[in-house]
Amino acid sequence: MPSGDTIRVGNIKFLPAGDAALVMEFGREISEALNARVKFMYDLLRDAPIEGVYETVPSYRSLLICYLPEKITFGELKTKLSAAAEGFFTSAANTKKRIVHIPVAYGGEFGEDIREVAAHTGLSEKEIAEIHSGREYLVYMLGFLPGFPYLGGMDKRLNTPRLKNPRTKIPQGSVGIGGEQTGIYPLASPGGWRLIGRTPVKPYDPERENPFLYAAGDYIKFEPVTAKEYAEIEKDADYAVEISRI
Repeated sequence: MPSGDTIRVGNIKFLPAGDAALVMEFGREISEALNARVKFMYDLLRDAPIEGVYETVPSYRSLLICYLPEKITFGELKTKLSAAAEGFFTSAANTKKRIVHIPVAYGGEFGEDIREVAAHTGLSEKEIAEIHSGREYLVYMLGFLPGFPYLGGMDKRLNTPRLKNPRTKIPQGSVGIGGEQTGIYPLASPGGWRLIGRTPVKPYDPERENPFLYAAGDYIKFEPVTAKEYAEIEKDADYAVEISRI
C-alpha cells in the first residue's frame, strides 16, 4: 500500500486513494484550464492505456485512476503519469472544441419554472431563453445520473436558488437552473432545480451504440426550438444532434 503522504510533481499532486487507486489533482479551483488538463490525461489513458490501469474517473479538477497493484505500483504509475503530463501544453494547443448542439423548447409546458426564474432575476422569459442559449457550456464531468452533465459557464444573471421542496419526479430531458449551475436531467428523476425548458433528444440511451450524447471535456450549446419543432424531433427516430468542432 502506498504511503498516505501527498506527492507533488510540478503543479500536480498525486494522492493515494486506498491501496489500489491514485488521484491526480491539478489544482484547487474550478476552471476550464484545470479541467482541460483532466480531460487531456483522461483521453490519453483511454487512447494509450497503461498496463495495470483498469478505470479512470474525471472530475472538475482531478482524475481518479484505479490500478492493479500486482501489475503496477503506486510509484511506477506516478512516474508514467508525470512523464505523460509533460506533453499537455503541446497537445492542448492543437485540440479543437467538440460542441454538441442540444435542441430545447423553453417555457410553457416544457419549463414550468421559467416564470419564477423571471420573477427572481427581473428578466423576461424571452431574455432567459436568449441568455441561456447564447453561450457554450463546458461539460466538466458526468454524474448523479447517467448522462447528467455538470456544466460551467452559465451567465450570472440567470442565478436562481433551487426549489425549497424538490420534486419527486422531473421529466426526462428537462433543462434546469440550480443556483449558479445549469444542466439536463437525462432521465426522469427527483430533483430540485428550476425547470426552464426541455429537450426532445435523449442525452442518455442505453440502446444506442454510444449511450451518451456528450462526454467530459465537450461543450454543449442549447438551440431554441418551437413546440412544433420539439414534437417533430421527438418523433424522428433518425434525428441526430449536430456536432461541430472549432
